[in-house]
Amino acid sequence: MKLLEGKIAVVTGASRGIGKAVALEFARQGASVAFTDLRRDDIALATEAEIAATGVKTKMYASNAADFAATASTVEEITRDFGRVDILVNNAGITKDGLLMRMSEEQWDAVIGVNLKSVFNFTKAVTAVMLRQRCGSVINMSSVVGVSGNAGQANYSASKAGIIGFTKSVAKELGSRNIRVNAVAPGFIITEMTGQLPEEVRQEWASKIPLKRGGTPEDIARVCLFLASDLSAYVTGQTIHVCGGMNM
Repeated sequence: MKLLEGKIAVVTGASRGIGKAVALEFARQGASVAFTDLRRDDIALATEAEIAATGVKTKMYASNAADFAATASTVEEITRDFGRVDILVNNAGITKDGLLMRMSEEQWDAVIGVNLKSVFNFTKAVTAVMLRQRCGSVINMSSVVGVSGNAGQANYSASKAGIIGFTKSVAKELGSRNIRVNAVAPGFIITEMTGQLPEEVRQEWASKIPLKRGGTPEDIARVCLFLASDLSAYVTGQTIHVCGGMNM
């Protein structure tokens, strides 16, 4: 028996990177997967085909997660297409790094909008469905820098810290309805984004990690699988650090 057999999962920002790894892991474990990204481009279509190749139902939705009305419309469409929503992974995120003294209002607003407001938008829309079902699991993608901060990332750190506060509050609100809400805090994960860093910077990061390596998107996906499945039936309001020991 697969861990997510018969479940319907929604993963935001899942055309590539961590989101794609989560969507694929869920599909391999039997879940039907609806996933979103900003555009239905070649990358999104390739991901859709890769998920479909696992044998589950899947569909990609072009949606701006930072737009409240667009998100509500997308969730309505997903619910019509799939019938229900059992799992939501709020993964959509961007970076626009810069020191505070040089950071523009646009850099601040864009990161807060995509990283934090999107979590509000999708959680609010999906929990309306989950409340009728009286069950569900919401997984919010935070970051270790949302806990420890990071110079040059005041906007990103604030958005990811906000996700942790949001997670704890909503877990308290929805627990009585059998809806669990948890956060995952990845550390230094090797993705396209971090892959653009110079090799010496990546080596310096790795040297500070007790496990002496960067993580993979699959490392994050497997923790999300635990939180999505009934293995974590008594876990809510928690932030699980997946960082190789960076934050202890």
